[in-house]
Amino acid sequence: MGDTGYSHSFPAIRGLQAGRVFYIAMCPMKIIPKIFIFDEEEVPPELRAQRALNRARIPEIASYLIDNPDSYILSALTASVDASIQFKPYAESGPASNMGVLSIPMDATILINDGQHRRAAIEEAIRENPSIGQDNIPVLFFIDNGLVRSQQMFADLNKYAVRPSYSLSTLYDHRDPGSDLARYLANYCIAFKGITEMEKSTISNRSSKLFTLSGIKHASRALLRKGNREKISEQEKHVAQEYWDAVAEHIPDWTRARERAVVTSDLRQNFVHAHGVALHALGIVGADLLASDPKSWKKTLQKLSKIDWSRSNIQAWEGRAMVHGRISKASTNVLLTANLIKKHLGLKLKPEEAELEKGLSK
Repeated sequence: MGDTGYSHSFPAIRGLQAGRVFYIAMCPMKIIPKIFIFDEEEVPPELRAQRALNRARIPEIASYLIDNPDSYILSALTASVDASIQFKPYAESGPASNMGVLSIPMDATILINDGQHRRAAIEEAIRENPSIGQDNIPVLFFIDNGLVRSQQMFADLNKYAVRPSYSLSTLYDHRDPGSDLARYLANYCIAFKGITEMEKSTISNRSSKLFTLSGIKHASRALLRKGNREKISEQEKHVAQEYWDAVAEHIPDWTRARERAVVTSDLRQNFVHAHGVALHALGIVGADLLASDPKSWKKTLQKLSKIDWSRSNIQAWEGRAMVHGRISKASTNVLLTANLIKKHLGLKLKPEEAELEKGLSK
């Protein structure tokens, strides 16, 4: 029970990994900030058992919980307990012998090995919406075997954690309006239908795809001047579809790729328009074009067919879409690529865009 004689009790399941007993318990979220400690002291990394807390991540996770109280999902926390714990099984034998009540002394130190940002976000979300505190989150409890073991646990837990590609996240994210727009365009826009890589954010040389879903998302948000998670109306979806289809009319290689009349790897090797930097730049150009010329913007787009998109056109693309002959998707390169397209279309550069041009000429 510990010195206080009191304990936290949780319904739990007992398991075994690598010869060590661990427990999975369901914990009410309201007690998470009270009993789970994250060591935030300013100590050297070699004396800590987890990474420093990145406070910039906390509001985003907290907002996710607050904005989606009926559909959010949080993965389990992992924690180490530095005290003797008690486990009372529901039965002496059989499957129920590994199910029971886990009791942890209240004076025990329960240190989070994985999930410190989720813990901090839960605390912040409960302050905004106390009803979240009634929900449960699963917790994996391990017995603390010292700093070295805790550090190894952190390394092992994170070593094989691979974030999904941005395209796959876009494909599966049904809360983000930008992702919804990208999926819509990939399925219904003539420019992108059938030649969009839906899962990966890079395209292999053997792929028959020309665009990535994440590239379409970035470019289309730029086209509609939409920020992260900003709502997109049905009318705006159709405007984006109309714009990209009009662009495709004047870049014949996009049509040839859709018709399988050209190998897409050859296009990527030889032309700037087959890369995300050009797609994003065309989105930026489109935003200005639609705003300045809402009636005859399609006629202006006809001038796209006069652009020499070949990568061998070093004079045009070096320092813009390319750096030392290699395609660059850096934000400055996207803007400089957009500047060149604007010049070809006869659009006036904004003061900040003109200033960027001066830096290129130095």
